Formats: sequence, C-alpha cells, structure tokens
Amino acid sequence: MEMGSLHFVGLVGMLDPPRAGVKEAISKLNASGISIKMITGDARETAVSIARSLGLGKGKKGQEDIEVMSGEQIESMSPTEMSRNAPHVSVFYRTTPKHKLRIIQALQQAGEIVAMTGDGVNDSVSLKRADIGIAMGKSGTDVSKEAADMVLVEDDFSTIVAAMEEGKAIFYNICNFIRFQLSTSVAALSLIAFSTLLNFPNPLNAMQILWINILMDGPPAQSLGVEPVDPDVMKRPPRTVSAPIITKDMVGKVALSAAFILCGTLWIFWREMQDNIITPRDTTMTFTCFVFFDLFNALTSRSQTKSIFQIGLFSNVPFLYAVGGSILGQMLVIYFGPLQKIFQTEALSLEDLVLLTSLAASVWLVDEVRKALLRRTAASRAAPVVDKMTHV
Repeated sequence: MEMGSLHFVGLVGMLDPPRAGVKEAISKLNASGISIKMITGDARETAVSIARSLGLGKGKKGQEDIEVMSGEQIESMSPTEMSRNAPHVSVFYRTTPKHKLRIIQALQQAGEIVAMTGDGVNDSVSLKRADIGIAMGKSGTDVSKEAADMVLVEDDFSTIVAAMEEGKAIFYNICNFIRFQLSTSVAALSLIAFSTLLNFPNPLNAMQILWINILMDGPPAQSLGVEPVDPDVMKRPPRTVSAPIITKDMVGKVALSAAFILCGTLWIFWREMQDNIITPRDTTMTFTCFVFFDLFNALTSRSQTKSIFQIGLFSNVPFLYAVGGSILGQMLVIYFGPLQKIFQTEALSLEDLVLLTSLAASVWLVDEVRKALLRRTAASRAAPVVDKMTHV
C-alpha cells in the first residue's frame, strides 16, 4: 500500500494522568519546605506538561518556573556541576536508572536529605542509596520493596504526607517529654542542693521524693507522648539530620521553668520555717507545692510554641486523666490517714491549697507570656520578608 493512497481518518491521544490527591500532597509538601522533583524517561514536552498539572516548580508570586535537565546533560556534567545544579531542577527527563543514582548522589553532596519513590527492579539501587527509599506496595517489585525503607501499601503518594505528619508529631512529642523531664529533674536536684547550701533542713523526705519521681516518670510524663498531631506541623521546615534534640532554645526553656519551680518551692519552705522548727506541715506544704509546680509544668510542656488555648485544653484526653489521677493521688497522700503516716504529711486547709495552686500556676503563666512574645516576634519578622518577596 502506497502512502499516497492513505486517507487521514482521525488522531488518537492517550494520557496517563496523575492519581487523585497527588497535586494536593505535593502542594502540602512544598509548603513545609520540601522540594519535589520528577525523574522520568519521557520526553521533555510530556514531562513538563505533567509537572505543570501537578504544580511542580512554582516560583515567586506563584509563577511557573520549571527548571529541566535531560539525561544527556547529566552525562556531560561533573559531580561538582551536578551537585550545584540538581537542587534547582524540578524535572529530569529522558533518564535511565544510572541517572537516577547520579541525581540522588548530587543532591546528597549538596547537603540535601533525599527521599525517593520507585516500584521497578531498576529503581532498587537508587532506593537503597537514598536516605529514605519508598517503594510501592501493590505495583512494586519484591526487589524494590526489599531495598526500600518504607512501603506504601496502597500505592498512594499522599500517604507520604501522613507519614511525615506522624513522624514530626512523634519528634516534637519527644522534645516535649524531654523538656518536662529535664526541668523537673533540674528543679528537684537544685531544691536539695540549695537547701543544703542555705543550711536549711531537708525539705523533702525519701517517700516524698519517690512520689515526685513517680509523677516525673509516670502518667503525666507518658501522656505527653500521645499529644495529638498539630495541624500546623507540616508548615515547620525540615530539621537538619545533624541537629541535636537538646538545643540551646530547649535548655533556656528548661532553665526558666526549673528556676520558677525552685524559687517558688524554696519560698514556701522558707515561709513555713519562720519558727526554725521543721514540722510535718512544713514538709507537706513544700511537697505539695513542688507537685503542683510539676503538674503545671507538664501543662506548659504540651507545646513549645502554642498557647494551651490554641491547642485545646481538652484535646489530649490521656493527659487530663493523668493529671486528674495525680491530683487525686496527692489529695490522698495529704488527707488519707494511712498515707499520711507513710509520707509524714498532715491535712492542709483550703486557703493553703489556693495559695499553692496560685503560686504553682506562675510557671504556666510565664511560659504563656513567653509563647505570646515568641509568636509576636515571629509575625513581625515574617512581615518584611513577605513584603520583600512581593516586590521582587
């Protein structure tokens, strides 16, 4: 059949569109400071079209700014050139498996933490090389699943966002737990040390110290680990892998809380010791004061930046049960006869409880003021940046 005898009947176009939810997931990841890159074997036109539909390469003012690089360009670049250019590229087209490996190595050389998704046998080397390899559970090969660190059971890209949210929430909850533990421990040790230096009698007996340790390591502390995920957690930029958990900022918060707990408890002990004779009432007041400080300190540790009224006073139900149980236990210790003998305590009046509660609440109030100032400072710093970006 000669070509000239053929008649044009029509044109058929085929499209393999991105899955539902991918564009929204990419937008959420971009907002959190995570750069998304597409590596494909398709032609440039196809790759750029898909990238545009997903919102990749959004520049300033929301304008499209898609930087592309071909497999041939990757071949011609040295490792130094690749590490300098790869972070700015959104789409790599006409690539082979060895190009994927070079891209990952270049990004890592540039100081990036790299996560890669893949499903084929030829992706296994790159999945293994990436800091976080993510394989597809349904369409992925057994080799890719073995090489990956994480497997998406439903092959849903948006699952990565949920995993990151959970991971960030766990990390920040660990920070909250550490802050509470350190501030309470520093305050307890300092209380004994300063009492000795000031020639005060021991303000707490062994059973009371044991009870405080139970509160430090028990329900209130454990409930901080199940704090619900903050809706704004994905807006926080990724932390560097070498960044320590205990930062200077955390040390400052620990020192501030511990100082208030120490000063308040010592003041109560000094106030009750005016007659220079230590009595069960003196130690009961000091003991209860420290316990109340401990519980309010746990309340402040629920979030490092947000007010308790922003995250919700009742959002962490286990925390409420833990604090409620601790208060009930403390009341039994100072009002229940058999426990009074064990802990060497005596009943306190309502006025005493009001005084101790008001004083212990100071550690929470001061931290609320600190958080408010921090938010105001962050807002004032962000305003000029937005203005500058608008006029670029």
